[in-house]
Amino acid sequence: MSRSSSGIVAGLTAAAIAGVAFLAYQASASVPDTLGKNGTPSVSPTASGSAAPKKDPLTVPVASGTGERVVYGLKERRVWLVDKTDRATRTFPVVPSTLNPAPGTYTVSSRSAQVQGSDGVLVEHVIRFAKAEGVTVGFSAAVDGSLPTPNPQLKTGGVRMKRADGAALWTFATINSTVVVVP
Repeated sequence: MSRSSSGIVAGLTAAAIAGVAFLAYQASASVPDTLGKNGTPSVSPTASGSAAPKKDPLTVPVASGTGERVVYGLKERRVWLVDKTDRATRTFPVVPSTLNPAPGTYTVSSRSAQVQGSDGVLVEHVIRFAKAEGVTVGFSAAVDGSLPTPNPQLKTGGVRMKRADGAALWTFATINSTVVVVP
């Protein structure tokens, strides 16, 4: 090869290397934020649509006591039936009343198989455990199976649940059972 052809080959090689480097730079600049540097997916706390790992619903809230008890989470709108080994045997969502008891430990004081609720609805499996603003607070299930949002104009104390959940709670929480209300 002549010197001029060697120069052309060297120039073309340099141009090709520069072109490849430029294309590599463009490709790396367009990698989505959801991919890590090694090409594997990464999770960014600010990425839209990213979901936090789901909490196991049977996880009993911290600071809810020990031993056999009913735990009522005000914020989570959920009840846990907790056995003597501190494991939840069942959990379910509830519809809170307009009045809530303060966080703390309570004792089941009375039960009724079926009564008319403070909102006028026929309820079953009523388990009373607290008072709020002079109104008795307790768990119950509407006989008609409804779970309406309580009228905010009324002072009611019925924490409602589905009938099957009410039946499970009725079996679990007898007189003098512990109910722990957590924020």
